[in-house]
Amino acid sequence: MSDKKHSVPASAADLATNVATNVSTDGASAQDSEAVIAATRHWLTRAVIGLNLCPFAKAVHVKDQIHYVVSAARDMEGVLLDLERELQWLSEADPQDVDTTLLILPHALLDFHEYNDALFFAERMLKQLHLEGELQIASFHPDYQFEGTAADDVENFTNRSPYPILHLLREASIDRAVAAFPDAEAIYERNEALMRKMGAAGYHEWMAQPAEDEEGANDNVIDEEDEGSRK
Repeated sequence: MSDKKHSVPASAADLATNVATNVSTDGASAQDSEAVIAATRHWLTRAVIGLNLCPFAKAVHVKDQIHYVVSAARDMEGVLLDLERELQWLSEADPQDVDTTLLILPHALLDFHEYNDALFFAERMLKQLHLEGELQIASFHPDYQFEGTAADDVENFTNRSPYPILHLLREASIDRAVAAFPDAEAIYERNEALMRKMGAAGYHEWMAQPAEDEEGANDNVIDEEDEGSRK
């Protein structure tokens, strides 16, 4: 999302804005999962799409090609187990049905430093599964902080999500996005300038308003039994 990085592998930091739509839960209650997904969708539609932080996000959202997964994991080991399953699932899924996955972690890696540590193991897992060159992992967190910034710098809001999120992307989709928007640096600079112009108060005021397409947004939630049958 910016050429500035936090202390994680470059591919995770550099890809951190492409967001994309389907839904499932992973061991969490359907009611809790619906609330988590609703908050995540609000962030996606209001911030990422509504502020045009990622010019390519709207298409996969409108096409319902984003797969939302709410993890019940409460530690790094559980997160990595869920990540392994979701990487394999996305690799085997039809890209026309599911372009990207948001693995949402409402109970784990709430500390940004621990989340950063997990990203190292997530990148290593890509190699172990022989999925490098096919999938990549982008990062979002409620306390996201780019390297070289202060914790309260407003530009960090470009990568701040309501929960820790591992965003699984297809390399082919990234290549198409780069071809359509070759000047990625201009996007990064525009986003940072926008955040500075809005300020923290302006951003929070913007996020407090409902997004246009949130009514009926959780129609595709898969319950715990359905998730178990998908594995």
